[in-house]
Amino acid sequence: MRTSLVGRVLAEGKGDSESEAVDHMSVTGRSNEELHEQAVAEAAQRYEDSTAERERVEGRMAAGVRFPDNPDALAVRAERILDRGGLSPSAVVADIHGEALDLPHTNERIINLSNELQAWSFLPRGVRAGATVARITLRRDGRELPHGTGFLVSPRLMMTNHHVLPDEGFARQCFAEFNAQVTVDNVPDTAVRMELDPGTFFAADRRLDFALVAVTPAQDGRPPGEIFGWNRLSVQLGKLVLGEKVNIIGHPDGRLKEIVLRDNSVLVRLDDFVHYLADTRPGNSGSPVFNDQWEVVALHHSGVPKKDDQGRVLRKDGQPWRQGDGDDAIDWVANEGVRISSILKHLARLDLAPGRRALLAEMGPDSGLDQSTAAPAPQPERITAAVPGITTPSVPGVPVTVTMAESDARTRGPKKGRPARGTAFGGRQHLVFLHGRDQQSKEPEDLRRSWTSGLNQGLTLAALPTVDPEDVWFPFYGTRLADLVSGRESTAQPVGLDEVSAAAAAEVFAAESPTGSYEQLLYEAATRAGMPQNGPAATEGFGAGLVGALHRPLSWLAARSDLDEWTIATFLRDVDLYLGDSSVRQAVLDSVLETMPATGELVLVTHSLGTVVGMDLLTRLPDGLDPVLLVTAGSPLGLDGVNERLLARGPHRPPKVRDWVNVWCPTDAVAVGCPLEDERWGKLTQLAVQNGRDRAHKIEEYLAHAGPAREIGTVLTRTA
Repeated sequence: MRTSLVGRVLAEGKGDSESEAVDHMSVTGRSNEELHEQAVAEAAQRYEDSTAERERVEGRMAAGVRFPDNPDALAVRAERILDRGGLSPSAVVADIHGEALDLPHTNERIINLSNELQAWSFLPRGVRAGATVARITLRRDGRELPHGTGFLVSPRLMMTNHHVLPDEGFARQCFAEFNAQVTVDNVPDTAVRMELDPGTFFAADRRLDFALVAVTPAQDGRPPGEIFGWNRLSVQLGKLVLGEKVNIIGHPDGRLKEIVLRDNSVLVRLDDFVHYLADTRPGNSGSPVFNDQWEVVALHHSGVPKKDDQGRVLRKDGQPWRQGDGDDAIDWVANEGVRISSILKHLARLDLAPGRRALLAEMGPDSGLDQSTAAPAPQPERITAAVPGITTPSVPGVPVTVTMAESDARTRGPKKGRPARGTAFGGRQHLVFLHGRDQQSKEPEDLRRSWTSGLNQGLTLAALPTVDPEDVWFPFYGTRLADLVSGRESTAQPVGLDEVSAAAAAEVFAAESPTGSYEQLLYEAATRAGMPQNGPAATEGFGAGLVGALHRPLSWLAARSDLDEWTIATFLRDVDLYLGDSSVRQAVLDSVLETMPATGELVLVTHSLGTVVGMDLLTRLPDGLDPVLLVTAGSPLGLDGVNERLLARGPHRPPKVRDWVNVWCPTDAVAVGCPLEDERWGKLTQLAVQNGRDRAHKIEEYLAHAGPAREIGTVLTRTA
């Protein structure tokens, strides 16, 4: 049992000056514990300060109000539940059929149904979420001591508390243990150890009590998120209302993984924190707090002890707590978590080097950290860094580290495509990779290596020779397209990710569509994905009346794919902009043609928006370039709203192409409309593949299959 300083800290308090002193101490066992106790003390003070609001909420709940929140919060929450597949429209219709309900009561009914009716998928989705949670263990004096909990929030980043990992030095002494749990047969599973890598990324904040750290890849090179999955954090509103249930997965007291399931009610929502009733233990520090759709709503960081009128901490027997009693004796009355939206907003304000910013962008568009959608952050005060001539921001609680590679990244010029070396494939054949949207934050060389790595995996499975990345042409238009998008759209500030849903942003994209075709494109995609034209959601007044006209198609596409609403909405926005604005199309094609061979045989491998650009590109090739193979992967070409606006209108055989392979994944919402069945496409090879979970649209995943890789490798290895 752990002996604690909780009572002394809560009884005596800590001033701001001592708080700052703790932040800058060399973090050893004692000061690390003091950080925890300080978090407890501050949580207790917030709990006391919010007494009036908590009593108001508890009073309304005692009077029979299930969700004592304001009408706007209930409306946004109801929208998100439907948006995320938390409740089927048919269940809503069946429940309210024949009743005349106003919109506020309808919203309450939707939230209540989502709390009472859990689909069968609730449990396997919980298992999937639990796989992302790891035990953080500390190495000290030759021992390994369970220390806290962390969870993956991107392919390479893990989140926990600041009092668990206060700084980079302490993080280097720790490692993460995944699968530290019992199996379905109730026997210990095989834990998987992965080292933390704070040198690649580390950010922390004492007030919000969070730390974000990189985790090293596995021995086979895969990042941990590809092995165990990762949680898509969202800065958007509507993930939780007062009175709703939460679920917590963690490692209490360092034990094997445990879950606190649904018997936990949200009491108070503050600006940056949330209080809830739950049965947690000290080792739960750093645990994710989930809603019933398994979205992370908070980072668990502290319990709240019961105190008497004199401010003394009380034991479970009602007596004052005394030094030496230990945490177990304290009467914990509530728990406090840090709101995920507050953490994401803090991260968005950090001024980071491009490489580290790109790591944050991997958390996905819903996080608000995607550079293509995030609003510019205010510039903080600058201080001189360790590298001469380079400056870096002074961010309280975040260590300042600038490497020479990062300083070079700040000063180098515009990103250019990468040509292949002249000896590639005997100088006769040319393998060209043509990327899709949202690549502006990445380096063309890194992308070329990533694509080649995926292809080489597939070539190995097909028993064919692998390819050197330097033998590949990689045109790059990502930065140019991003500049054109950001120069046109007015969504960066009026439509913030923390203010509206993806459906609301889609309404703006539709209003800004160059040819007014965005909405048509979205509805066609949803219809081809099986959305009923006159389903119950429309006949009973749900959808447009509740959450906007574009809610239904976005929700339908997301529910039937591995892509989220923001990815789908912004992808179609970029496709619509490329097809609808001739200046954008010309600029993109010009960027591609800057890095293309002039003569020889062309093997053109395209992905996503790149398949649309590639079809146009084939009408602009020089006469000396012979396209012997076209590969389209994860393509939207099957949509009439896309193919009718190509330079060569409508479904057609690409000019001069000898062979064409189209590969798609059924859970890839971008590839809706595949296979390409219209006979006007002519003869082509159609390959359906099953990509990994949460990687349905990844080009590396497409190329790693033996089928498409064999088609490419066979052409590259044949003799003249």
